Amino acid sequence: MAKGVTKQSIDYAKWYTDVVLKGELADYGPVKGTMVIRPYGYALWENIRTAADALFKETGHVNAYFPLFIPKSYLSREADHVEGFAKECAVVTHYRLKNDPEGNGIVVDDEAKLEEELVIRPTSETIIWAMYKKWINSYRDLPILINQWANVVRWEMRTRLFLRTTEFLWQEGHTAHATAAEAHEEALTMIDIYRKLAEEYLAMPVYVGEKTEAEKFAGAEQTYAIEAMMGDMKALQAGTSHDLGQNFAKAFDVTFLNRKNQQEYVYATSWGVSTRLVGGVIMVHGDDKGLILPPKVAPHQVVIVPIWKSDDQKARIMEKVSEIKRRLQARGLRVLVDDNEQTSPGWKFNQWEMKGVPLRIEIGPKDLEQDQVVIARRDLGTKEFVRFDMIADTVEYLESDIQQMLYERAQKFRDENTHTVKDYAELKEVVDKGGFAKGWWAGSSADEEVIQTETKATIRCIPFRQPGGQGRCLYTGQPADKIAIFAKAY
Repeated sequence: MAKGVTKQSIDYAKWYTDVVLKGELADYGPVKGTMVIRPYGYALWENIRTAADALFKETGHVNAYFPLFIPKSYLSREADHVEGFAKECAVVTHYRLKNDPEGNGIVVDDEAKLEEELVIRPTSETIIWAMYKKWINSYRDLPILINQWANVVRWEMRTRLFLRTTEFLWQEGHTAHATAAEAHEEALTMIDIYRKLAEEYLAMPVYVGEKTEAEKFAGAEQTYAIEAMMGDMKALQAGTSHDLGQNFAKAFDVTFLNRKNQQEYVYATSWGVSTRLVGGVIMVHGDDKGLILPPKVAPHQVVIVPIWKSDDQKARIMEKVSEIKRRLQARGLRVLVDDNEQTSPGWKFNQWEMKGVPLRIEIGPKDLEQDQVVIARRDLGTKEFVRFDMIADTVEYLESDIQQMLYERAQKFRDENTHTVKDYAELKEVVDKGGFAKGWWAGSSADEEVIQTETKATIRCIPFRQPGGQGRCLYTGQPADKIAIFAKAY
């Protein structure tokens, strides 16, 4: 299978598409810009979702569901917000179809025009805040800590599987608070949860920081983000958290009686990650053979490939395979036995390498005689013989080691390709070759626009971790007290 994958060094974009398609993660949908997430890809997303959902619930958040259709008038109430999404909105104008009287199939019934158009949700702030107005009266009703797992639609012209599609899956958290301080703390808490999800589960090192005024979410007071470096040294915004202040509460007139018995507008946050995390996992860890999946989110952490030539060998080997599978599942591992007799062992080895399974166990007649199996690591491409009585302990250790090794390898790659620059000429040189450029920054939004126009790079974030002291802005030469990270991005 890997023979059909374009090498990263030849065409990285083509390599990515090949891996998604041949790894059976997704396929193109019948409507331009949409994708079908195949079972293997959806299992990966489910594991990411399960990890994230547990982290949300540990911090007191609960799940709910809000409608897909949003009245157009709702989006009009928050001017900055609608400006950020207006060009991407899909709009429903009619509620019925009919048979064409001239026999040309199905047509829109002109008499079924909606009194008010409905927008298919690009995000849910407006409809959620319309509901919060009904639910919030007093400080006793706060905070509200709601998350939603849903699909959204943003009409994209240039799409790429998982990274940017017209319809995609995500979670969106929307919280309401009694004070600005509470909302601010919530936004910071959630971006740290995203950092933990990326680094501890996806083995994806990230820079965590604040977006500039030019890059922040429409309608937000502050936006925080995690930014990861992909295999082609471009950035991927992997998650965002927004302190919305009182903007949405004012737009929807959501007030509450505070502890001083005064009416006050509610403070809000929103935050989200999406199926683009799947794309991030592919590009951070994958190689020319295909996927390499972190064990914590891999659909199958172990695949067992039995090998036999006769029915007698098959019976004895499969008995041992069943025993191995039970022992591994007892340790909480996700195990698949590939006993498909329509394909050869060599084909299976290539297939599961392509699909990025962390560990593969091979067992044939000679292994059975010698009371051992062969264990192959996807990340290093190494094999070792392991005794039957040591299989469970060895697999458990190797899964942990692979998870850590993938993170350390990705972090080393990122750090080696993040360069400190003193001036604009050095910044242009770095982003032209590929990589992250970091340097002192005191520029304006207009300066950012010029840099983006000339280099296609943007400020990914102002990292929370700063060196302290002062320097000279890489663009204006003025005194600066913050470091910014620039990169081309997906």
